Amino acid sequence: MTEKQIEATSQTNPDSIEPENALPQVSMADLPDSWKESAARAGWTELMPVQAKAMPYIMAGRDLMVQARTGSGKTGAFVMPILERINPLKPVCQALILVPTRELALQVTKEAELLSGGKGPRVVPVYGGTSYKAQLNAFKEGAHLVVGTPGRIIDHLGRGTLKLDNVQILVFDEADRLLSMGFYPDMRDIQRYLPAKLDAFMFSATFPATVQSLARQFLTNPDFLSLSRDSITVADTEHIFYNIPAMDKDRALVRIIELENPTSAFIFCNTKARVEYVTTILKRFGYDADLLTSDLSQNERERIMNRVRQQNLRFMVTTDVASRGIDIPSLSHVIQYEVPDDPEVYVHRAGRTGRAGETGIAIIFTGDFNEVVRLKRIKERYNIDMEERPLPTDEDVTDVINQRLTALLEGKRRTRGNMELERMQRFMPLAKEMLNDEESLTIIAMLLDDVYQQSLNVVPPQPKEESEQSQHKPKQQHQQSQRRRNNRRRR
Repeated sequence: MTEKQIEATSQTNPDSIEPENALPQVSMADLPDSWKESAARAGWTELMPVQAKAMPYIMAGRDLMVQARTGSGKTGAFVMPILERINPLKPVCQALILVPTRELALQVTKEAELLSGGKGPRVVPVYGGTSYKAQLNAFKEGAHLVVGTPGRIIDHLGRGTLKLDNVQILVFDEADRLLSMGFYPDMRDIQRYLPAKLDAFMFSATFPATVQSLARQFLTNPDFLSLSRDSITVADTEHIFYNIPAMDKDRALVRIIELENPTSAFIFCNTKARVEYVTTILKRFGYDADLLTSDLSQNERERIMNRVRQQNLRFMVTTDVASRGIDIPSLSHVIQYEVPDDPEVYVHRAGRTGRAGETGIAIIFTGDFNEVVRLKRIKERYNIDMEERPLPTDEDVTDVINQRLTALLEGKRRTRGNMELERMQRFMPLAKEMLNDEESLTIIAMLLDDVYQQSLNVVPPQPKEESEQSQHKPKQQHQQSQRRRNNRRRR
């Protein structure tokens, strides 16, 4: 949906955005008796707004982009209609829900089982970092609804243990997080195995340019639905601040980078000394970071500028003076390590992201009382709606890293040929032995850390516009190519 369409639809209802030819919303009284029974099992007394508005589109098979935050009732909005549309007499996968984490896969599965009452469609969660056995058994029994992370889904597709030929419904849950977890290549691979015609729906808290591009690649002429005009971020900059003790800002920066996983970012500091310090910290953690200050020689400045222009530098740490004249339209994040003394400087810094009709994220840290006061002055002067977020815990970051690393390792294994897989078998006895030895576990952790650190220098792939021919490459052609590669390996 274009910006003009969004603006036109919002004029009729200032509190929400709906398609021009919107379908009537439903209420609990409108639901069939079987749906009411399901709602009662889940403890619903009334439908939440996202459920009332989105359900009709899913039942009608109209591709839809839905802006909905956690806790809005979005899971029920797509699970209930999916369960209704599945034919339990056909023991094949008929619906696929892609999610970014194992926790969300289990959460969606639990709600689906609750709504179905344990009868009818079989729901199977599929995610990495766990045994294949239960998943394989579920596929053999006939999984109607598969809820999974893209990495493990493509793993099963490559093994031939999961078939998507009969899928009628595809859902991307938390699409913005799917991209931040680095799943875009796997999602494109999954598309090769999907039928040409299906109904697709996307649920996301925000719709930056990357998510909109993803929608165009998987959804057909999708409608756009948002339940709160105040939180719409279709083509805008999201402003976020963290209140952190000044001495903890360096560690906080690393945590937030791990969680946000920016494709590219400028990190602003108020002084040259702070720029040098922050750059050192990022490099020690393994990040692709460089600094830009007014003290650099012309050759050094040109070297860094060339990396920035060619998008080969992920993090540039800089002062306001040194960064003047630099314009990067695709910059995904701006992080302000310190609150500037001049309110106008905040606007100039934050304005470097969210350009050319894209959505960006502007993050700022406040430390001592003076910074809190200065940020309040900035918000009031420019009427900026800023969201305060709690600093992610070590456990939050560890969980994200573990899932990202699991997806990375499973992806590496999928690219191995028959000879490489055969070669790996030599080390299986040693691997089993090391798992039972606590000292050896530190060696395994060291190797995992090495793999993850290597990945930090690679900019996460993001959706790109492709030619019509490459977007719609037939699944049969892809499978034939795969068979030819396998035959060559056997020879």
